[in-house]
Amino acid sequence: MVKHVYTFGAGEAEGKADMKNLLGGKGANLAEMNLIGVPVPPGFTITTEVCTMYNEQGQQATFDLIKPEVEAAVALVEKLTGTKFGDKENPCLVSVRSGARASMPGMMDTVLNLGMNEDAVEGISKKSGNSRFAWDSYRRFVQMYGDVVMEMKPASKEEIDPFEEIIEQLKEEKGIQLDTQFTTEDLQELVRRFKAAVKKVTGKDFPTDPWEQLWGSVAAVFNSWNNDRAILYRRLEQIPGEWGTAVNVQAMVFGNMGENSGTGVAFTRDAATGEDIFNGEYLINAQGEDVVAGIRTPQEITIEGSKRWAVLQGVSEEDRTSKYPSLEEAMPEMYRQLNETQQKLEDHYSDMQDLEFTIQEGKLWLLQTRNGKRTGAAMVNIAIDMLEEGRIDEKTALNRIDAAKLDELLHPVFDTAAMKTATVLAKGLPASPGAATGQVVFFADEANKYPESVLVRVETSPEDLEGMHIAKGILTARGGMTSHAAVVARGMGKCCVSGAGAVKINYKTRVMTIDGVEFQQGDWISLNGTTGEVYKGKVATMDPEMSGNFAKIMDLAAKYTRMAVRTNADSPADAQVARDFGAQGIGLCRTEHMFFEGERIKAMREMILAKTEVERRKALDKLLPYQREDFEGILEAMAGYGVTIRLLDPPLHEFVPHEEANQKEMADEMGISVEAVKALVEDLHEFNPMLGHRGCRLGNTYPEITEMQARAIIEAAVNLTQKGVDARPEIMVPLIGTVKEFKLQADIINTTAEKVFAEKGARCDYMVGTMIEIPRAAMTADLVAEHAEFFSFGTNDLTQMTFGYSRDDAGKFLPIYIEKGILKNDPFQVLDQEGVGQIVKIGVEKGRSTKPDLKVGICGEHGGEPSSVKFCNSVGMNYVSCSPYRVPIARVAAAQANIG
Repeated sequence: MVKHVYTFGAGEAEGKADMKNLLGGKGANLAEMNLIGVPVPPGFTITTEVCTMYNEQGQQATFDLIKPEVEAAVALVEKLTGTKFGDKENPCLVSVRSGARASMPGMMDTVLNLGMNEDAVEGISKKSGNSRFAWDSYRRFVQMYGDVVMEMKPASKEEIDPFEEIIEQLKEEKGIQLDTQFTTEDLQELVRRFKAAVKKVTGKDFPTDPWEQLWGSVAAVFNSWNNDRAILYRRLEQIPGEWGTAVNVQAMVFGNMGENSGTGVAFTRDAATGEDIFNGEYLINAQGEDVVAGIRTPQEITIEGSKRWAVLQGVSEEDRTSKYPSLEEAMPEMYRQLNETQQKLEDHYSDMQDLEFTIQEGKLWLLQTRNGKRTGAAMVNIAIDMLEEGRIDEKTALNRIDAAKLDELLHPVFDTAAMKTATVLAKGLPASPGAATGQVVFFADEANKYPESVLVRVETSPEDLEGMHIAKGILTARGGMTSHAAVVARGMGKCCVSGAGAVKINYKTRVMTIDGVEFQQGDWISLNGTTGEVYKGKVATMDPEMSGNFAKIMDLAAKYTRMAVRTNADSPADAQVARDFGAQGIGLCRTEHMFFEGERIKAMREMILAKTEVERRKALDKLLPYQREDFEGILEAMAGYGVTIRLLDPPLHEFVPHEEANQKEMADEMGISVEAVKALVEDLHEFNPMLGHRGCRLGNTYPEITEMQARAIIEAAVNLTQKGVDARPEIMVPLIGTVKEFKLQADIINTTAEKVFAEKGARCDYMVGTMIEIPRAAMTADLVAEHAEFFSFGTNDLTQMTFGYSRDDAGKFLPIYIEKGILKNDPFQVLDQEGVGQIVKIGVEKGRSTKPDLKVGICGEHGGEPSSVKFCNSVGMNYVSCSPYRVPIARVAAAQANIG
């Protein structure tokens, strides 16, 4: 019989940590914490497989199947807690939470205090002797259940949440500011008004049967797997939609029972920097959602953290200790237990942990632990620190690196000199490091109004996810280091300053005020996520350096990799940047990019205008020295490594102007009429130029173009060789579809090389190969390999031709295809391993069947995408090539692929 529900509690569990695929991360870790002796409220997990069944077979059939197991699991919770679900005198209350395989903070739904009704609230009042706590829990439940299950939550930010409106109205009536100032009678009034609002909006009475509440909440969590924010988050994080979420039902423990109770979130290490410092935030007399929602100002857990917070917020030491004491000061025994528990969990998992805890009347409970989301810098620092501490080995350290997240370490940082003169507007908490400059926007759906924007909010919520993704940085007036803004920003690698108390926001007028100075939407500000400072206007940036622990990770990658990483570079400057990042050669140098500057484009256009071969050669002679100079610079910058130089690839129409003003300018430069230019443009026009007269087709039509480029490459290499520079040119023929196309071009290159050697009285090593970007070339690779010395797969065009998608037009439908699940990923970003990948694999196998030592690489954009890099390793490629700033990403991905 297939098991659908797994229980845990009192130190026992049916699951364990390695069952995340089935139990989700939260459920697996709740089970594991029980097994290692951490205090966890009892409960049970409904598996991810049930979520899949729910989506495929519907609610009724799914719930009918799992009902006996759920009822048995609830009975176990009743037994372990000594309570009874639905009982008037001693009611059992539970929480219902999501829990996917991969952490998705705030993206799905949660219901707390489930089981509350008019009878239960009285029973809990008597049992606890604390009526205010009982009614506070009841009003929280009605609000949360109404929002999540009965869909009372507004669809957009512009709409007013009916529950929040009621709360604010009652505060105004009572002349109070904080929720904690509500009396028992006030809370009773809130429940009455909440229920009336539910009836008015939904036409239904608020449910009082705990079992109806439970099944409604389970359905809501399963439904939330496919809400808009969860789908967007999965797309951003590349989490498969078919995984589904588990549902965790757990006995409630209460942090809102008074001044000896509380709740909090903590990290075993600094999630922003990776520093080995226990840190986090808590609230007295609160429930968990209060801490991350930013509704109240959370307090720091440690004395050290509390003092740092006070300095950033401008709070005196006297006010800090009296109004915002740390947990270490306010509840020293609870802090001691929490500190011991966090160390126990980090030691057990050998990774930084993100904890949720509740203190109920002086007793500590852990509600969750998971590998904490962290910035790219923290990821690298934690991996190296744990390696050097002897907690993990080198291969584990490498596999702890999310290769794509290294991109964060390669972003520009604020220039040190510029920061000295920058005007500091405000200081908040350094929630997620980095530098961000942009124009102020106040609503997530307006973040795309400007090319660079900074999203400014009182506090963010999961509904702001898309705007947070678009914006360069995030600034919040409220919330701490564990707020939604901070946690999600760190996961995205997005610069964030949270809790900047000096920032006042008026959403209606779209104005931010800081110390009396107003900033309108569209005004420029800059954020320093490392220091928490907010600057006026733009602040200059500089490129980062690969040093410290980042360099150590790269050294580990070099130690364990099999496949080399090259770069795509068209200039000596780009080549040097890539070499500094560890690139071992150039996999793609695009010669066409060299023809657009100054006199070069004029000579190129002369060549295009030429009516005879003699005229073409005359124009090409003008281009030759420019090409030779460029190649010398690039070959020298990458001395000792192979440099793959692609011969002219695009169609000639790209080198002539298509707008009338530019056509007149060309006519004046060339000394011809505008009509002649227009006639040329018309003559070069093709219905489908990407499949037209380009690549090797140009070289075979006009062999003199190939001759000029081959001469420039070989002369450059010989010149450098004579100077003692180890130049290694690899000449690549683009867009071949037949072996004859390649052979004709290779003959021209080899003949030209011999002429140069004879003229110079010196030789150099060089190779001639081809770009495999047409499916037919891959299918006939065994024939091509008889003449080619290397293959480089151009997966950009290969993807276009295999799918029949135009890269320039696919944006109209690809997002919809991904949204509907027709495609899992954009195939121009992530290599399609099932289709395009199989063509690549066939090409490699056929090529090496003829020439076993054939050098094979990839130079499309996929060469810097981690999953694509791993595929390239699996088919035995010698190297991948990518843009300079993706070289470190590819190097780590290549090492991870080799480790397995």
